[in-house]
Amino acid sequence: MSITAAIVEDSTSTNGIRLTTYQLRYPRFIHSELMTHRVFSRNASSSRAIPVNKMIEMVRNEPAMPINWGANIPGMQAKEELTGDNLVEVKELWLFAATQAANVAAKMNEMGLHKQVANRILEPFQHISVVLTATEFSNWFELRAHEDAQPEIHELAIQMRIAREASKPKLLQSDEWHLPYVTQEERNDQFFKANEDNAALLRKVSAARCCRVSYLKHDGTAASISDDLDLCDKLVGSKPLHASPFEHQATPDVFDCGAWVNQELHGNFKGWIQYRKQIESTFK
Repeated sequence: MSITAAIVEDSTSTNGIRLTTYQLRYPRFIHSELMTHRVFSRNASSSRAIPVNKMIEMVRNEPAMPINWGANIPGMQAKEELTGDNLVEVKELWLFAATQAANVAAKMNEMGLHKQVANRILEPFQHISVVLTATEFSNWFELRAHEDAQPEIHELAIQMRIAREASKPKLLQSDEWHLPYVTQEERNDQFFKANEDNAALLRKVSAARCCRVSYLKHDGTAASISDDLDLCDKLVGSKPLHASPFEHQATPDVFDCGAWVNQELHGNFKGWIQYRKQIESTFK
């Protein structure tokens, strides 16, 4: 099983406040634990969007599994792992359950059931891809990098901490933007520079890719700039507004006379103006 944490954008403001965006991969069965941390902005791969056959293939070839097979004792933490034949058998039973889920989902798919239903049967054995952005991580690391945390989320927190400690954030001025999934080549591209507001276009491209949690489309093909802009327009133009992918783009706020100039636009960030808040303010 693969638990990974890669930083896709890392920035700091002139006030010394760091904003970090990760791309994460981990078992879906710990996703609810990450969701309890409200300072995080996040978007995740959706069971409603990914084709059933692709999800079945993932579960058959690389099912999400525990990394620790603790023996049952009272309390929330398992101290000692099962051993011997019991350990071998519980692993085999988990894989058997994953195979059965894949078989059931395949049959449902053959019968014409929509992926938003058929994929649900696979969720205990899925990995999930998540883009996550925040300015504050201390509580996360204190709770989840602790030995009492569930082993899988403990491993995720450790991987995130290692990646963040190894990364050097880029200094941004108050008119510059933190743009996950936008490459340096794209920032230098004449297509964007020829437009009157190239920063706005790049924010849209970033939001679309955060929505997909990838540079790619759900079918695995590369998305064009046109694809990204079309998806962004759909998100903004929908009713209700699909706003969460616009939380990951941000620009440093100005601290003046003991207060932030745009405190109301920070959202769940500290010291950064969130693109989502700018968009929502235009709809009021």
